[in-house]
Amino acid sequence: MLYYVLLKLTTEVSAFNVFRYLTTRTGMAILTALFVVFVFGPKIISLLKIKQGKGQPIRTDGPQRHIIEKQGTPTMGGLMILFGVFVATLLWADLSNLYVWAVLFVTLGYGAIGFYDDYLKVTRASVRGFSGKSRLLAEFIIAGIAVFIFMNIGAKPLSSSLAIPFFKDFLVPFGPFFVFVGMLVIVGAGNAVNITDGLDGLAIMPVMIAAASYGLIAYLVGNFVFAEYLHLNFVKGTGELAVICGALFGAGLGFLWFNAPPAMIFMGDTGSLALGGCLGAIAVAVKHEIVLMVIGGLFVLETVSVIVQVASFKMTGKRVFAMAPLHHHFEQKGWKEPTIVIRFWIIAFVLALVGLSTLKLR
Repeated sequence: MLYYVLLKLTTEVSAFNVFRYLTTRTGMAILTALFVVFVFGPKIISLLKIKQGKGQPIRTDGPQRHIIEKQGTPTMGGLMILFGVFVATLLWADLSNLYVWAVLFVTLGYGAIGFYDDYLKVTRASVRGFSGKSRLLAEFIIAGIAVFIFMNIGAKPLSSSLAIPFFKDFLVPFGPFFVFVGMLVIVGAGNAVNITDGLDGLAIMPVMIAAASYGLIAYLVGNFVFAEYLHLNFVKGTGELAVICGALFGAGLGFLWFNAPPAMIFMGDTGSLALGGCLGAIAVAVKHEIVLMVIGGLFVLETVSVIVQVASFKMTGKRVFAMAPLHHHFEQKGWKEPTIVIRFWIIAFVLALVGLSTLKLR
C-alpha cells in the first residue's frame, strides 16, 4: 500500500523513484518486519503468557531436561513473525502481483492450521493437537489451490514442469499433474520445518538463511536480463517475491531476539508450519523446487531421521538414532543445546551456499 503512495509521489519528488527498485523495497521490508516484531513482540509474549498459563505442553517422550527447563514457556510465537511478514509485505510489495497473494495465502492458511493445532494443545494441556489426517488434508488443499494459481499465471510449459538444476532447458513436463508435485513440495516443506523446530533458535535461523537465498533466486529469476545471463528459466512476476523473502528474514531476525536460548517464546506450529509452507510455495513459484532440498537440506535431514527411525523400529525393533529427530539424538549423546543449534546453523549456511551455486553451474 505504501508502495503505491510513494509511486504516485514520484511525479512530484524525483527522489521517491528509488522506491521503484525491487532491491530498495526488499530492504525496507526487512527493516519494517524487524521493527514490527521488536515493537509488538513483548506485548504479544505477555498476552500469550496470560492466556496460556502453563505454556506449551512438553513431550514426556522427549529429552527429560526439557520437562524442567522449558516448562511454562508460551507457544504460538509464530504470530509475531506472521504479523511482521504481512505488515511489511502489504506495505512494500506490488499487491497487483498474483504470485504475492498466492504465497501469502499459503502462509496464512498454514499459519491458521498451526494456530488451531497449538490452540488445542494448550487448551487440552496435551501434546496432541487435532487429527493428523485432517491436518494433512487441509495442507494439501491449500497447497493445491496455490499451485493451480501458479500454473495458470505462469508461462507454459514451464509452469507445469519440474525444472532440473544445472540445466536451463531440461524440464520434466507433468502437465496438469504438476499440481500434485507442487503440493508435495509445499506440504513437505511445511512439515519439515515443523519437525526441525525442537530447540531454542534451531529452526528460525535456517528459515532466515533459506529466505535470503530464495530472495536472491526470486530477484534473478524474475529479471529477464539476469535470468538470461545466468541461463535460468525466466518466470515473469516472481521477482516481487523477494519482498516477501525480505519480510520473512526481517521478522525472523526479530523473533530470534526473543527465541534465542533460553527462549522467551516458542514459534509453535503456528510459525513453523507457516514458514515452511511459505518457503515451499516460493520454491514452486520460481521453479526451483529441487534446489529447496539442498538449501533447506537441514530440514530434509531432520525429516529423514524421523522416517528412518520409525521405519527401522517397525521393521527390526531397533532404533538407528538415540532419539529422533536428529537434534534430539545429539542431545542424548551429551551435546549442549547451544552447541547443537549453532552447528546446525553452520550446516544450514553451507547447504545454502551449495544450493546457490546451482545458479551458475549450468
